[in-house]
Order: sequence, then C-alpha cells, then structure tokens
Amino acid sequence: MRYVQFMGKDNVAFHTVSFPATILGSGEPWKTVDQLKAFNWLNWYGGKFSTSMGRGVFMDQALELLPADYWRWHLTAYGPEHSDAAFTWEQFQSTTNKDLADVLGNFVNRIVKFTESKFDGVAPEGGEPGALEEKLAADVKAALASLTYEFEAMEFRKAAQAARALWVLGNEYLQEAAPWTALKTDRERAAVVVRTGLSLVALFARVTAPFMPEAAARIAATVGGTDLSWPDVEGDVLNLVPAGQAVAAAQVLFAKIEDAQVAEWTERFGGAEG
Repeated sequence: MRYVQFMGKDNVAFHTVSFPATILGSGEPWKTVDQLKAFNWLNWYGGKFSTSMGRGVFMDQALELLPADYWRWHLTAYGPEHSDAAFTWEQFQSTTNKDLADVLGNFVNRIVKFTESKFDGVAPEGGEPGALEEKLAADVKAALASLTYEFEAMEFRKAAQAARALWVLGNEYLQEAAPWTALKTDRERAAVVVRTGLSLVALFARVTAPFMPEAAARIAATVGGTDLSWPDVEGDVLNLVPAGQAVAAAQVLFAKIEDAQVAEWTERFGGAEG
C-alpha cells in the first residue's frame, strides 16, 4: 500500500516531523506516509480571504454561482501548487471561457452537431483513415503519455495543461480535416473524419473525468458512452466510437461567464477594490 497525504503548506512541519515521531514513538506498527504533497496559499487579489471583510467566495457560495466542475477545473489548472496563486474574477472568467467553452465544449458541440445534421445523428460507415489520422494518432498518444506521466507524478497543474493540449489537438484536426468541405465531394472521407472526431469526444471524456467528473459523464453520453476509465496509451485511441453508434448533442456543456456576472460577483464578494 502506498500512503500519500495532501495538505496546505502550513501543515507540513507537523506531518513530516511531529506526527511521524509520535507514531514511531508509540511502538505500534502504524503505516507512515510514503509521500506528502503540499499546496501553497490561494490568495484573493493578492490579499487574504476574509469573511469579516466580505472578501472572497467560499465553497457553499461558489456552488450557488456555477456547477462544481467549473471550480474543480480552475483550482486544479490554476491553483497554488508550487507557489502562492491569486484568485481573481477576471482570470476565472478568462480561463473558464477559453479552456472549457472555447476549446473543450466547442469541439464536442461542433462534431456531434455536425453528425446530427449531416449523418442523421449516427456515426457513419465508410472510408479508411489516411495520413492526417495517422499523424493525429501519434500526436494524441504522445499527449496522452505526457498527461499520464504528470498525473502519476502528481503534477496537477501540468496535468491540466496536458489535458487542454489534447483538446486543442481535436480542434486543430477538425479545422484541417474540414468534414463540412469534404462532404461536398467525398462523403467517405467526411465519414472518416466524423468517426475520428466522435472517438476524440469519447477519449476527451475519459481524460477529463479526473478534473470534471460530472461534465465528463455528459460528454461521454453525447456519443453513447459511459466508460470513464483511463485510456490505454498504446490502444487504438481513434477508434472508440464504432460506425452505427447514435449520438446526441448535449445542451450547452459550459456556459460562458459574462461581464455582467463578473460585475455582480465582484460587488457581492469583493474584487480588486474590495
């Protein structure tokens, strides 16, 4: 058994000296920690969270504003892992909109809705993968290996950026393969691109699950899947959705945070001038 502890940096001294010494001194066969992972401070616009001063949003309040997955992503991808980090509404809005709405959500919605409108909501048959898919498979496997490594090393910010890099590969592939253009002259080529894109949706659901389990389940459901297990780096990562699989676009996976919301939340919870 491997015993790992996660904590804030102010608890490190106790958990690396006092507590282990007590355990060893007891003479009992208690398991001591194998690895300790500590995090730094999350500040509020460079200052401290303060309930008395009305500065900061706390978890019960945060969940009234947005689903938990928004917060899970931001606090993992931009949290105080190796140094203190400052939360600001402006950064939260920017990263949420760019990462979740523009990159991940946009990719899933584009390919699934295209399948609904052009292939009757069913992963199409026909065609064979070509050079573009071969390159994509190599890039995806390399990115997936990097993501797996960062998770195993418990480098969570790096893992989040590796996951985002995978999502970007999907958008770049769609842009280059352009199934909407291929459909005009080569339906079988368009079918290959669509099946590949839908398989990426299934893959993205699985790599997203550790960060955002609720959103990952919704993403998987768009391509008729429920498997959120970690993918095999050596497996056929571009053949996860078979021809004939029915698909259905979800309602907006990630709604963008609007300026009016930021202004309202700044007024309610404090901001740069709070």
